Amino acid sequence: MLYLIGLGLGDAKDITVKGLEIVKHCRRVYLEAYTSVLTVGKEALEEFYGRELILADRETVEQEADNILKDADLCDVAFLVVGDPFGATTHSDLVLRAVKLGISYRVIHNASIMNAVGCCGLQLYNFGETVSVVFWTDTWKPESFFDKIQKNKQNGMHTLCLLDIKVKEQSLENLMKGKKIYESPRYMTVNQAAEQLLAIVQNRRLQGEEPEVTESTLCVGLARVGAMDQKIASGTLQQLSTVELGGPLHSMIIAGNMHPLEIDMLKLFAVDESSFEDNECQRNT
Repeated sequence: MLYLIGLGLGDAKDITVKGLEIVKHCRRVYLEAYTSVLTVGKEALEEFYGRELILADRETVEQEADNILKDADLCDVAFLVVGDPFGATTHSDLVLRAVKLGISYRVIHNASIMNAVGCCGLQLYNFGETVSVVFWTDTWKPESFFDKIQKNKQNGMHTLCLLDIKVKEQSLENLMKGKKIYESPRYMTVNQAAEQLLAIVQNRRLQGEEPEVTESTLCVGLARVGAMDQKIASGTLQQLSTVELGGPLHSMIIAGNMHPLEIDMLKLFAVDESSFEDNECQRNT
């Protein structure tokens, strides 16, 4: 059988008891290593689980999935995913491949950023479509995710922004030359995401628009959710462009309409509590 096992968000001990029991008896155990990361490395996981882990990067999962599934109809194979197994569509593809090959599968769920963001006090059922904010380059500065944020905002909904991760990425030059030389890992921070959003706000104004999201829109920055050194900061988009929350992983929320209880919770993490007393915050309620 193929087991897809969620590892949670913090460290090695966040795996469920059920998941750990399965890991210990599987013949092969893969660790998916590109859609997210834990605060500890592969070695710490191996020590706690008592098993050797096989790193599965993007190339392995997307182009060599058959190797992962090899003999999974004859023995147990585990595929470990930070967060919950279905936090990324890549893992749905793995399930579909397994079913096509006649391999049974089982999912062991765990906490994901998709529900753990409730730690900031915003109510989960008030969230709209989740968006991904990608790193811009000198020649590629997409803004499509901003339109989804604005649509959520118009509907009074909060937006969870998943910030870009670059792991085992090749430069354009090395890619064109066929050289398997990889760039150092990069993880987008809350202030980087806020800076890109502010740039889009300015671009839209230059195009004659008055965007729903502005410099004074209330936002939340989250870092290392689920870890002992988790950090949360709430404030305006402008304020979050200067906030420093430390190491990865970071996420960001653009707030929609807020219940007074949500506002009171966000004040616990305020960069400046006066941000919650301006006109926009009053309109949000």
